[in-house]
Amino acid sequence: MRKVVGVAAMVALVAATVTYVVVSASPGGAVDLGAPDSLIYVENGRVGRAPLGSPEAGSVGGMSCLRVYSAASTTVCLRTVAIPPSFEAAVYSGNSLEKTIPLDGTPSRARVSRSGRLVAWTVFREGDSYMPAGYFSTTAGIYDRETGVLYGSMEDFTVQGLDSHDRNFWGITFTPDDKGFYATLSTGGKNWLIKGDLATRTLVPLRENVECPSLSPDGTRLAYKKRLNDHWRLHLLDLATNTETPLGDPTEVDDQAAWLDNNTLAYARPPFPGEPPAIYSLPIDGQPRLLKPNATSPAATTGG
Repeated sequence: MRKVVGVAAMVALVAATVTYVVVSASPGGAVDLGAPDSLIYVENGRVGRAPLGSPEAGSVGGMSCLRVYSAASTTVCLRTVAIPPSFEAAVYSGNSLEKTIPLDGTPSRARVSRSGRLVAWTVFREGDSYMPAGYFSTTAGIYDRETGVLYGSMEDFTVQGLDSHDRNFWGITFTPDDKGFYATLSTGGKNWLIKGDLATRTLVPLRENVECPSLSPDGTRLAYKKRLNDHWRLHLLDLATNTETPLGDPTEVDDQAAWLDNNTLAYARPPFPGEPPAIYSLPIDGQPRLLKPNATSPAATTGG
């Protein structure tokens, strides 16, 4: 049974988003989505860009997105496209629109492979939070820009070793060779880190209590959020040693982190409870630093 309160909250969120998109449809300056060494983000519903070395110098353009991600001059913008609301993934090559893909729910996560070939998204079909297990429903999909193949839902993949009829997938992150990915599978009241193979359409469970994984640019470590009772904390998994380490931000983080480089993460969270989210950077061996106030959905054009 789905939680009615969660669905109502989602409807309210969508209504607010649609209102904003209509208001913000006035012309705005263009953001160079293909500029190197940049931080791409969403501020007040619009896409912005800043130099990685000077995030305070950013500017916001006219493109409206709920979630954005960019790598190798490829950008995916998850956005509202109609009233009553429907959603799509808009894929850009540089600053040119390449393809739009209809989505089956409210956008939540977006990712592009390091090469720019693969694009991924997660949407809520029901509910609006990952916290209440069993009270939400998600769909995660992948588009291959090189072959044109659309993997519309991870539910079409075979999960090895688990009898998983009640399945939710979210938070895709790609391997450097563009042949596979990591993601989260929720089934039977447990959340699993899974590794997927695009050629065989198979999924292998690896570890429990891993959500929204993000693979480092060198492919050696996964950053993710781990549930600790009623909140999440960012952790790091060394794939060679299978060693898990809590990272230096004890504050709750409900986001799929992005890598700014091999040693630094970026993610969005409220500075204090009840405040609008802001983007923070976090060295894997250090403390969080405010990077961009009133902004979400960070992506580094050199990150993975």
